[in-house]
Amino acid sequence: MKILQLDSSVTGANSVSRPLTKAVAEKLLAKHPGAELAYRDLVDEPLSHYTAVLRVHGADLETKTPAQLQELKLGEEILAEFLATDIIVIGAPLYNFSIPSQLKAWIDLICVAGKTFSYSPAGAKGLCGGKQVVIVSTRGAMYGPGSPYEAFDFQEKYLKTVLGFLGITDIQVVRAEGIAYGPEAKEKALASAAAEIAAL
Repeated sequence: MKILQLDSSVTGANSVSRPLTKAVAEKLLAKHPGAELAYRDLVDEPLSHYTAVLRVHGADLETKTPAQLQELKLGEEILAEFLATDIIVIGAPLYNFSIPSQLKAWIDLICVAGKTFSYSPAGAKGLCGGKQVVIVSTRGAMYGPGSPYEAFDFQEKYLKTVLGFLGITDIQVVRAEGIAYGPEAKEKALASAAAEIAAL
């Protein structure tokens, strides 16, 4: 059993999502004795954003510079790590109605035709079924069903869509929202998230 923990919050010690992803990982390790935990901080060790170099996935290596070859090597490492992982814990704070660009860079490296999904005359097919994902979603406002900002949620909806495209259907969300509405609202949101973690 391999677990991968990802953090993408840029707020460091003030992050709400980072303590929650840590708590989720600890819960999963307790639930699965002997599991291996890998950790990536996508802010402290940022990945390159999607480029033409990354898009070719190793073609024409003889024409690449040393820096480009290193970029390709890291992309292959990210993909291999994802493919070998059973459970992924994704720390995903909502920034400007979507996910951090650092997390999007990771997603672009794991969405690879022929590796994590395939095309056919019948359409696209995800190749990553069997994996489990826990999304740690933190949001300053309220974006849930019936809220005024429901239509502005391009964070959880996007993540569920792209993971579903890869064939991943076992997706759970640990959510702390409304954290910008004051200390009492933040405390309530964190208590709700803690209860969701306990239930994993």
